[in-house]
Amino acid sequence: MTRLFATAATLALSAGIAQADFTLHVIHINDLHSRIEPINRFDSTCKPEDNAEGKCFGGVARVKTMIDQLRADLAGENVIVLDAGDQYQGSLMYTTYKGDVEAEFMEAIGFDAMAVGNHEFDDGPEGLAKLIDNVSFPVISGNLDVSQSNLLAGKLQNHVVLDVGGEKVGIISALATDTVETSSPGENVIFQDEVDSLAADVAALEGEGVNKIIALTHVGLPRDMEIAGAVSGIDAVVGGHSHTYLSASDPKRKGAYPTWVSQDDGTLVPVVQAYAYSKYVGHLKLTFNDDGTLSYAEGDTIVLDASVAEDPAIVARVAELAGPIEEMKTRVVAQSTAAIEGDRSVCRAMECAMGSLIADAMLERVKDQGVEIALQNGGGIRASIDAGEVTMGEVLTVLPFQNTLSTFESSGADILAALENGVGQIEDGAGRFPQVAGMSFTVDASAAPGSRISNVMVGGAALDEARMYKLVSNNYVRNGGDGYKMFRNASNAYDFGPDLADVLAEHMASTGPVTPYTDGRITMK
Repeated sequence: MTRLFATAATLALSAGIAQADFTLHVIHINDLHSRIEPINRFDSTCKPEDNAEGKCFGGVARVKTMIDQLRADLAGENVIVLDAGDQYQGSLMYTTYKGDVEAEFMEAIGFDAMAVGNHEFDDGPEGLAKLIDNVSFPVISGNLDVSQSNLLAGKLQNHVVLDVGGEKVGIISALATDTVETSSPGENVIFQDEVDSLAADVAALEGEGVNKIIALTHVGLPRDMEIAGAVSGIDAVVGGHSHTYLSASDPKRKGAYPTWVSQDDGTLVPVVQAYAYSKYVGHLKLTFNDDGTLSYAEGDTIVLDASVAEDPAIVARVAELAGPIEEMKTRVVAQSTAAIEGDRSVCRAMECAMGSLIADAMLERVKDQGVEIALQNGGGIRASIDAGEVTMGEVLTVLPFQNTLSTFESSGADILAALENGVGQIEDGAGRFPQVAGMSFTVDASAAPGSRISNVMVGGAALDEARMYKLVSNNYVRNGGDGYKMFRNASNAYDFGPDLADVLAEHMASTGPVTPYTDGRITMK
């Protein structure tokens, strides 16, 4: 459907191209997630053998090279460079330097604007404030009211107007409203509906005479498409958050680049996204008529593989920053007989090998305390591990959030509610999907949210909704993250256990070579 729609849209728009007098090149990335160093095909830090085989992708040195190359190729044309959020969280570079590195390299690359991502709040409002203070370009999010935050008030802009080739280009933005569940914005950051907020910002910009408006969002592709269809005056949506790979040419894509959305009056709006982890740079070409009407759009994502040279100055600086953490990263902690699947598309939708391994490690650590059930949110699993030696750096890439083990007691009724919450947004790829140990259940994803769970078994017996059970999870979930509000007031809660990454590493070391497994503990109808 997307391909046919895009073709129809191209035909419909191309008729007006002859009258156009302004072309804008939008270069964009999203969800870099602290992949400062190159990654391998598992989205983990690239190993020497990967590099020798030409199987490394991305890294900020390649991002710098590609964006510089595009600027040079488009010299004299109208170019802006945008980031759709989530520079933070995902590697030891963030764990060690807490945002300083990401800001430094964004400055070196030279962005024109950035949207706030949910993970920019992982260290609270302080983390976002630090980013804003450390970069020279505007960081924006129009649906956040930060007037009550002494850290962010006056720093975070709703939108920005860029002067590009003598034309005004408005950049508006919105952040997913469930950030209160997926990160730590705090009580003083108030979220507004994305569509309502963006519509208000469009009206404000049009009132200032701006007739070229791009929505730079961090809400995920499904919501981006809703926004594109609902908000009149938006000319294009450049998004992030769902890590969606859009392409104009790759048959393995998740959708077309651009993906076209029709508004009620027939206006067609292009939506783009460029996967994640620095693996791609997007290039969207927009052509406008004299009156500011979008008449044509085309472009593609560009893979940053071994054919893209790494900027030497950036490579040298990355090596300098990596020095203090290299010993820890390279320490071998375990062996794996095969790749351990930790991809988000799997761990947020069904039982995955990494999820089962992590949950089993959690349960093994505390089973002598009478704990029967382990629950790990799929969104907390950030990478796969390939076969062979497993380093502590790889483990920390899988579990980068420094979450601690949490033990608590909860009723069977609350556990059932937790499972329903966990599978309530499978279709959106939400991070709340429950990877478990000590229990099994069946999921009917075609049923209405709230009615998807059945056949819940704990230790071989049916779940008793009236009984109290002892559980282990991570401190993020136990405190209500990813929608697990039913655990906030759990009995006998202790949130200060060992770091989850250490628990996993020690478990893998104790079991000998790990053979990845799934065992049917989660059945999908």
